[in-house]
Amino acid sequence: MGELGRDARRLLAALAQEGAAPARADLRDGFLVVAAPRNGVTAIIANAPVAAGDELAARALARWSTHVPPRLELAEEGANLARRLAAPAGVAPHRAQHGDFVMRALEPGATPVAVDEAESPLTWLARRRGRNGAPFLDAAQVEAGERFRRDVEIAQIRQRVTSDWSGAVGSGRRGPQDLNVSDLAIAARQRLERAAETVGGELNNLLLDVCGLQKGLETVERERGWPPRSAKVVLKIALDRLAAHYGLASAAQGPERGRVRRWGAAGYRPDI
Repeated sequence: MGELGRDARRLLAALAQEGAAPARADLRDGFLVVAAPRNGVTAIIANAPVAAGDELAARALARWSTHVPPRLELAEEGANLARRLAAPAGVAPHRAQHGDFVMRALEPGATPVAVDEAESPLTWLARRRGRNGAPFLDAAQVEAGERFRRDVEIAQIRQRVTSDWSGAVGSGRRGPQDLNVSDLAIAARQRLERAAETVGGELNNLLLDVCGLQKGLETVERERGWPPRSAKVVLKIALDRLAAHYGLASAAQGPERGRVRRWGAAGYRPDI
């Protein structure tokens, strides 16, 4: 059937964005409107002629809903095609449709490469199970790793960090090189510094490599000279300490029932 038209490609990309709602045809005559959440509000991210929607539907990349007026919903094949079309250089299209690739430098000063965020080391490990059939990582450990990763990104230390953790997170004060760093980044660095003090040096460096820089477990083992399959065990210990530092637990802790306490001066109960 040939390549998609320009408007159809633009509409497909908009529908594939995270949080995008089905395209509506009742907001602007002759056009489809796609909206998605942006900074806490719903914003229009694309307009395209209705004909572009018909083109996607004709190729089974999208489908018209039964709403009145109808709305255009992204089909699974459309989502796969959108990922293939957005594949970074060096990533085969068939791989791109099964992942969420971004360009990232894995080492300071290195050339950015395509990294599959949908298959981060933490995500991969969270799907694995131990010999007893239980998940290798519990929910608290996974959440702790994700919180750590978000702080690394906010702190803007990906491109300047070395194996020496102190080079990435110091006192939390602004130095000459930090004049353009936002208060959010400074606060994130302070949180990372507190986590480093609690978790400990080598374990914290492991968290930085795996959760922050997204290094694979085999790469970490090779760089440190560790035995095969040992990194995941050490990482689990590090995540356990990190979860405790954040106050996270995989299950509620404490007695099943607690005492009911009442406060009141003598004679506070009304006479009935």
